[in-house]
Amino acid sequence: MKSLEELAKIRERMQSKVILREGQATTRVVVGMATCGIAAGARPVLNTFVEEVAKNDLGDKVTVSQTGCIGMCRFEPIVEVFEGDNERVTYVKVTPEMAKEIVEKHLKGGKPIAEYTIGAAEK
Repeated sequence: MKSLEELAKIRERMQSKVILREGQATTRVVVGMATCGIAAGARPVLNTFVEEVAKNDLGDKVTVSQTGCIGMCRFEPIVEVFEGDNERVTYVKVTPEMAKEIVEKHLKGGKPIAEYTIGAAEK
């Protein structure tokens, strides 16, 4: 970094990503980011959700955030999608490619992807 001006540009560019993580939208995407999740690849998954939600102009209805251990390390990276008051879908072994599909089909289209969920993984 060479100047305050350069720092301001970086801050401006990253601001939209921070807003997505702090909003009060009706749908919340929560990525498990404990040590086990990070080791399994959760960081690129989180970044993909943030980028795809922004790219698809879903920031007013979808918040992307992170949490610690969800408690099912063998299924990491884990992503939980909370909708409304009581609905939750738990996606497991999520990759960045799966994250893009979840944004397209579930967050935009309203159809959870059953084969990516914890129920399908336990069969």
